Amino acid sequence: MFTGIVQGVATIDTLSAEPGLTSFAIRFPDPQVDGVTIGASVAIDGTCLTVTRQEGGLLYFDAMQETLRATTLGELKAGDRINFERAARIGDEIGGHLLSGHVHTTADIVAIDRPENNCTLEFEVPEPWTRYLFPKGYIAINGCSLTIGEVWDNRFNVYLIPETLRATTFGDVSVGDRVNIEIDSHTQTIVDTLARMGYDRPAS
Repeated sequence: MFTGIVQGVATIDTLSAEPGLTSFAIRFPDPQVDGVTIGASVAIDGTCLTVTRQEGGLLYFDAMQETLRATTLGELKAGDRINFERAARIGDEIGGHLLSGHVHTTADIVAIDRPENNCTLEFEVPEPWTRYLFPKGYIAINGCSLTIGEVWDNRFNVYLIPETLRATTFGDVSVGDRVNIEIDSHTQTIVDTLARMGYDRPAS
């Protein structure tokens, strides 16, 4: 499990693509690899991956075909920066909301507004996932726990403070970039349960 509080930004050092599998070597800030063990879980842009090897500040991960299909990891290349979070431990403060690291879908950035000391990002998601989007609801974008601003049709926006831009890769994004989306599990459970009872949410 993860908290959605991104712990920092790491860089893709090298990657090796084989049929149905891509292996990543990712360089982390030195303090963030203390105590890492083989088999540990780390969220890479919100996608839970398993550490397969460590060489100093380099951690190695494998992403299988389904992960590459369902997330943006298949688009990464050497030099790209990613958000990361190590798995939560019992007793950790939950500053965001609980995440599984299982990406549900991806979204495209369709607009960016950067007034002074603010940043608003607008996203477009595949239509089936709009049923889980509510103003002021939780959502995880590239592993970062955020609050939804407004929702209309199959689009929504989020408002980012300077600290979020500093601590994550959101300060570098551009219109057209694709991001990983994990829907809030509690929202999904409530919506799906009501749908099974015949109280389905009308299409927006």
